[in-house]
Amino acid sequence: MKVILGLSGGVDSSVSLKLLKNQGYDVEAMFMRNWDSALNNDILGNPDKDDEICPQEKDYMDAVMVSNQLDVVLHRVDFVKEYWDNVFTYFIEEYKKGRTPNPDIMCNKYIKFNAFLNHAKDLGADYIAMGHYARVRHEKDKSYLLRGKDSNKDQTYFLSQISQEQLRKSLFPIGELTKTEVRRIAHEANLETADKKDSTGICFIGERRFHEFLKNYIPSQPGNIVTMNGDIIGTHDGLMYYTIGQRKGLGIGGNNNYSYSPWFVVGKRLDKNELIVGQGSDNIYLMSNHCYANNINWITDKPIQGKIYSAKFRYRQKDNDVRIEYINDDLIHIIYDQGVSSVTPGQAVVLYDGDVCLGGGIIDTVYYNDEKRIFY
Repeated sequence: MKVILGLSGGVDSSVSLKLLKNQGYDVEAMFMRNWDSALNNDILGNPDKDDEICPQEKDYMDAVMVSNQLDVVLHRVDFVKEYWDNVFTYFIEEYKKGRTPNPDIMCNKYIKFNAFLNHAKDLGADYIAMGHYARVRHEKDKSYLLRGKDSNKDQTYFLSQISQEQLRKSLFPIGELTKTEVRRIAHEANLETADKKDSTGICFIGERRFHEFLKNYIPSQPGNIVTMNGDIIGTHDGLMYYTIGQRKGLGIGGNNNYSYSPWFVVGKRLDKNELIVGQGSDNIYLMSNHCYANNINWITDKPIQGKIYSAKFRYRQKDNDVRIEYINDDLIHIIYDQGVSSVTPGQAVVLYDGDVCLGGGIIDTVYYNDEKRIFY
């Protein structure tokens, strides 16, 4: 049985490749190039002296070394256009609306489990495999996406928009392992990536230049930071740089007219270009108890209306009890009577039935009782 694995150049996909080979699969690897490095450098200006080779090319070189170590064929494929059309454009449009998108979810939906899968089929693959911390249970007529064994690394949240057809063709070799176990296997195999740090931030941007990168696509519009009472207590660089519940980077501490409690972003007013803040992590304006979500995707079974499920409103958040009401095929009402802080438009809400990831949608509007939270 032929399996083609997405080899990113990181330790997780490297160990996944070794495990598949040990299990006797006819395995090949494929490295995805999703961003035009030359264009990226032109936009960002001259790279730092210690960063003359962009991270994407460094990852490719690591992928080459690992595939050579394991004597596995490595394909390199460009999905630059697909990434631009389906992920990056969405990413920018959401920021223009003042929302906080999650491009990794769309990358999985349109690139890793669509463009990649189609290309792998053309190469004769029966299955594709990825180095995600997730599990899959293939049954005769259905496949189920299950949380990864390592609860701290579980990545099913980012897989919530893939389809049943995509899941049926997918394997997750490290889903039964913890990160510590993955590192141990990499060391025992002397893999080149054994001590490589985990990637952070958005794959093609990274964290250091995020503000500068966005400025090339969305002009910065500085404005006022205001309290719920309308008091101006500072200025912001542009609403796109802030998300609901954010505490760091506001630059408004030490105001003698207020207590020393920390400030949090509680809302945005796009029409006035105002960033709204409030004090305290338990601020009532951070709380909501129901929301609406669209772009709905159910991976296997459609949840039952009114039944209690658990949900995450952002990655690594604790589980929250919720129930849903169907408005139409692409809009659901999600109710969580206990209240949840910092539920944010643009982020994904993902539902679970025990360990089974059911799917979810993109948060659209958020309410506390009858009051709509101020995000627009």
